[in-house]
Amino acid sequence: MASAPTHGILDPRSGEAYFTLERREPAADLVDVVERYWSVRWSLHVAKPFAQETLPHPNVNLVFGTHRPGIHGVASSRFIARLAGEGWVIGVKFRPAGFFPFFGRDVSVLRERELAIAEVFGQPGASLEAAVMNASTDDARIALVTAFLRSFDPVVDDLGRVTARAVEIARADPSIARVSELAARVGVSTRTLDRLFRRHVGVGPKWVVRRYRVHEACERIVTGAPPCWSSLAQELGYFDQAHFIRDFKAQVGVTPAAYAARCRKA
Repeated sequence: MASAPTHGILDPRSGEAYFTLERREPAADLVDVVERYWSVRWSLHVAKPFAQETLPHPNVNLVFGTHRPGIHGVASSRFIARLAGEGWVIGVKFRPAGFFPFFGRDVSVLRERELAIAEVFGQPGASLEAAVMNASTDDARIALVTAFLRSFDPVVDDLGRVTARAVEIARADPSIARVSELAARVGVSTRTLDRLFRRHVGVGPKWVVRRYRVHEACERIVTGAPPCWSSLAQELGYFDQAHFIRDFKAQVGVTPAAYAARCRKA
């Protein structure tokens, strides 16, 4: 985990002694809808559970295993996984706009929600979950999930592609501060962009812009010396340092300086 990007994993170094994280690329025919497969394993011989916090991305996740299996919509607040004993999970991280071809409805209805797999996919989903739980290796589990996803013959339509491109621009350029700028980059109005995001991603473009800026700030704090906060605020498109600190604390729960101290301690 240490060598891979940690965007979204809060205080990532502290978890290295408690669990292992593996990421896998999707099959070539699913790259338009699936960002990656991921798996986590833990075996904790301590009395107190370990709590790993993440700051969720604008992605829907399909999760199997011993800890909170189900369909996880985009969540605004920090996600806290409390790991105890022994366990495993394996998940599908769909691309922004990638879950819509499977869901067929506004993805915004999944926001802040965790649904049972069978509640979304019916009996086929229940059968898949049982098969994944009974499989003996991650390779076998991923093969089962891949076959299930292929059975939908998923296609991202033109509107979904516009939406996905806008999300990628926001991710790649965290200095973008205004939705109007993002809309102009993909050639649509701000109203249209808002409608596309809520239908295909599940949250609005302003939410995505704010989240990616804080993700980038967290990553810079983890991977280097504590920066000059006013310079970082400017680089990330904030009006001033105070706005940056307020936005960071609202999402991460502590100030940038406190987060930097926590990461240094880990």
